[in-house]
Amino acid sequence: MFIIDQFFGTFSHDLAIDLGTANTLVLVRGKGIMIREPSVVAIHKKTKNVLAIGTEAKKMVGRTPASIVAQKPLKDGVINDLEAAEAILKHFIKKVHGDSQGLPKIPRPRVVIGIPSDVTEVERRAVQEAALNSGAREVFLIEEGVAAAIGAELPIEEAAGNMIVDIGGGTSEIAVISLGGIVVNHSVRIAGDEMDQDIVNYARARYNLLVGEKTAEQVKIEAGSAFPVGEEIRMPLRGRDLATGLPATINIGSSEIREALSSTIQTIIGVIKDTIEETPPELVSDIYERGIYLTGGGSLLSGLPELISKETKIPTILTKDPLTTVVMGAGKVLDNVELLEKVKITQGVP
Repeated sequence: MFIIDQFFGTFSHDLAIDLGTANTLVLVRGKGIMIREPSVVAIHKKTKNVLAIGTEAKKMVGRTPASIVAQKPLKDGVINDLEAAEAILKHFIKKVHGDSQGLPKIPRPRVVIGIPSDVTEVERRAVQEAALNSGAREVFLIEEGVAAAIGAELPIEEAAGNMIVDIGGGTSEIAVISLGGIVVNHSVRIAGDEMDQDIVNYARARYNLLVGEKTAEQVKIEAGSAFPVGEEIRMPLRGRDLATGLPATINIGSSEIREALSSTIQTIIGVIKDTIEETPPELVSDIYERGIYLTGGGSLLSGLPELISKETKIPTILTKDPLTTVVMGAGKVLDNVELLEKVKITQGVP
């Protein structure tokens, strides 16, 4: 089987996919990351035709007529619209695998996909079916925490504790890994999307201002923080005044955004502390020496490493490229059959 897979792999473009709530990244074996686009699809309600995917579809969010819906097919890190997820995967697989008309048929790719650790068997099957229906030859699922640790180049196969915290768009994965396996892990469906919603709720409650999630996300990126760092930033926040129904603008400061985000951030930190408490003492000692590694798009919130370090009393290190660690880790297991066999959850064959 390995020789056959190696033969097909020579000619097919095997893929690693980070099918995230916010963004989808696709890595082609031997070529690197080829696609990095929002996990959004625009569909006509009546005809069910796909009108746009990725970046073009995200531009439509909040701006579509009643006949078109621009949506994320994933919620909290798992598929809640199978057809829309298949449309995204088919689009991206075709984009990187090419249309082989007029050429010898290229074997379908093997695909490795990172998924949250707490997904149900039904949710796992949904991911597998979406990838298989999109043209994959084989689908291997690995836990996002493990993929992130591999992508961050942590020595997970050593007999020592490695702690990774992956804060994405829909889920936060906290895992302690030793000897190539997860010793303790927690997955909570609270992450970057909840932070955006916190800002929406704060603007509504404090200023009677209705703002969209896209606007809230932009404010979070530009002025948000988890811990006081540097100078106070103020920026305009535009929306609709709920009293008059007319457009309105307020100036909001980073301290207010920090206040809005505090509940969600403290929830994530609470899960990190719970994970540490459940970790064997010998591994906690390793983590204290090596530090907590922070990754995922949500980890880019200013001051978050400093706050986690302050709350846990453990050094916290932001990985080199937090947005790509999961897909890079999934890509590395494509090149290492032994590691793939060790870390895969399950595989599906058409």
